[in-house]
Amino acid sequence: MKARYLFPQDYMADPSANVFNNRLYIYPSHDRDSGECFDDDGGHFQMLDYHVLSFDDVEQDAATDHGVILDVEQVPWAERQMWDNDVVEKDGKYFLVFSAKDYNGVFRLGVAVADHPEGPFIPEPYPIRGSFSIDPCVFKDDDGEIYCYFGGLWGGQLQWWIPAQLPYGKEGDPTLRTASDKKTLLYIRPDAPALPSCVARMSDDVLQFVEAPRPVVILNSDGTPMKAGDPHRFFEASWMHKYKGKYYFSYSTGDSHYLCYAIGDSPYGPFVYQGVILEPVVGWTTHHSIVEYRGQWYLFYHDCVPSNDTTWLRSIKVQRLFYNEDGTIQPVINE
Repeated sequence: MKARYLFPQDYMADPSANVFNNRLYIYPSHDRDSGECFDDDGGHFQMLDYHVLSFDDVEQDAATDHGVILDVEQVPWAERQMWDNDVVEKDGKYFLVFSAKDYNGVFRLGVAVADHPEGPFIPEPYPIRGSFSIDPCVFKDDDGEIYCYFGGLWGGQLQWWIPAQLPYGKEGDPTLRTASDKKTLLYIRPDAPALPSCVARMSDDVLQFVEAPRPVVILNSDGTPMKAGDPHRFFEASWMHKYKGKYYFSYSTGDSHYLCYAIGDSPYGPFVYQGVILEPVVGWTTHHSIVEYRGQWYLFYHDCVPSNDTTWLRSIKVQRLFYNEDGTIQPVINE
């Protein structure tokens, strides 16, 4: 099949695809033109709410838009910027984990709960304790344990939460954007280990972390950590899926605009880098999910072709995804 836009009547992005009750659900962020100027910290992404789209036949059918499932005005702790989200099911309940800025301008992760995958979702009054940054992916393993992967550099603020012994660089080295004072520009030596995504196991009620977040380490084929100067290092958009007993951690490289992946033997990693899933698309960001639906694997992602490269007005797409015999993923062609 050719890549297909899934909801041309509105701008949506960051599609988190899940299969519930033999139906495909997509939980995207909801882009809008807020009038904010473009900046490297994502101030032009001023999303206010979440919708959910669903499909019976994702290759042919029009999307069913179930409407707004959560609005920033419903979340007591959140002030603005409802960025990426994901949903997981446990014991007949559906848990939406989302990222938003609190009233101090700090990104946190929150949880909202529903009885049905199409909502409505009722938010918890406080963010997840110990949470920070953006782009949650909630992965349910075969044993029922649920893990939350999250983190994003620059405007996603991941660099605010790293240890003080980080090998800082100088101007001209790869930038991490601002420190937590929101003024000081940070740089990292290109030969230093890249800043990792984070993962934490969720509590039985899926409302809190049961452990401190751990780093998601990506290794090169020689066993060394991927370096900060590598264009294939992690930036944002964590996603986890499982294929033939292996854990596939995929992510966006941000300013180099790739979707890449690494494979491990545990939900905690480490993960060995494998390659590029998707080359850069039109638009600054690239963000995705991978899911099997009725025997076919799919890549969901977005680009800015319909908005003529307006990077804060994105449109979600789908394309089939295939594996090689050795379990590696065949690169997806964005048509």
